[in-house]
Amino acid sequence: EKERNMTDKSQIKEHMEVIGADGVHVGIVDHLDDSGERIKLTKKDSPQTEDGKGASHHYLPIGLVAEIEGDKIRLSATGENAVNMFEEDK
Repeated sequence: EKERNMTDKSQIKEHMEVIGADGVHVGIVDHLDDSGERIKLTKKDSPQTEDGKGASHHYLPIGLVAEIEGDKIRLSATGENAVNMFEEDK
């Protein structure tokens, strides 16, 4: 039996919902980036910049994934903390 503490990256599919440990919606999966270490979130779901332009792709480190439940990815961080950990396209 496989250990459950390692996330099976092959289960991460586009359009899955990413939620925080508190159930708060964080984003929608676009895809795993080429390194397989970051989840890219869709642009339209990303927070806008202050001036309202230039939504950018955001990435979440794969290490934040606590478990995958059906079509939802639950993180080990709360929604608010996860948003603070977003990495942006440079």
